[in-house]
Amino acid sequence: MISYILRRLMYMVPILIGINIIIFALFFIVNTPDDIARMHLGHKHVSQADVENWKRHHGYDKPLFYDAESSGVQQFTETIFFQKSLKLFVFDFGRSDSGRDISTDIMQRMWPSLAIAIPSLILGLLINISFALLIVFFRGSYLDTLGIIICVMMMSVSLLFYIVGGQYFLSKVLKWVPISGYLPDWNLAKFLFLPVMIGVIGGIGSGTRWYRTLFIEEVNKEYVKMARSKGLSELSVLFKHVLPNALIPILTGVVVLLPLLFMGSLLTESFFGIPGLGSYTIDAIQQQDFAIVRSMVFLGAFLYVIGLILTDISYTLVDPRVRFN
Repeated sequence: MISYILRRLMYMVPILIGINIIIFALFFIVNTPDDIARMHLGHKHVSQADVENWKRHHGYDKPLFYDAESSGVQQFTETIFFQKSLKLFVFDFGRSDSGRDISTDIMQRMWPSLAIAIPSLILGLLINISFALLIVFFRGSYLDTLGIIICVMMMSVSLLFYIVGGQYFLSKVLKWVPISGYLPDWNLAKFLFLPVMIGVIGGIGSGTRWYRTLFIEEVNKEYVKMARSKGLSELSVLFKHVLPNALIPILTGVVVLLPLLFMGSLLTESFFGIPGLGSYTIDAIQQQDFAIVRSMVFLGAFLYVIGLILTDISYTLVDPRVRFN
């Protein structure tokens, strides 16, 4: 097991290096440091002196990859690639183009994102799996067909509809919860109720349909038919055989959500005024703060790769047949 984990961690390094190079190319080759400076200065007629001054103040006045004017190690360290990209591997995100410390912002904003994402993930899994098992229990009946139709209808509705509809009905009409905002005190629950509820409802259609497909595939296997032939009830077959054997693909689907668990939901946080990492990224894009966007893209890639490793390890817990050398 330990050797397997070490191998996967070693595989992670070239993947992140490749992602880092792609991010650097997108931000510093497609848009040159001069272009970035002019975007932030925001004037139609900007002198080259103003551009050079902005670049020097924000650390964009260095060469991209190689500094021929320096000597020794500084030929590679005194470059934009080293200062702005390689330091991401040690989670040194530096400062934003507006002068804020990115690491401090991430530490402060990760908690609101987690406060929404964790309840949404747990409740979403429980509800989606329960609905999927219920539909599979009545498979082939009118309830099965009705369930599929409702799932497809819910999948066809944009998340924006649920957000705007929930804000209008629960906040403006019924006045049960605030329409937006966030206060980290004992009133936190009333600010989180609507975003969490919408996050769960918005994922019921696709989640239930996905889990139904997994369970239907398991139901048609030989071991399930053998269990039925021994006299087990349909509920026992579903909960004692079908559900445990479907946990591996369920875990694989959950790992896709792990980066979002930390990074937050871009739409939800923006519409509800939640000061999380999702709204942090949206604000950075609107303000053209490439330092923040670059850091968040790298952090999301890192969390996704870590999630894949944790998923592989968890396979041994839900399926004893899986063993790593």
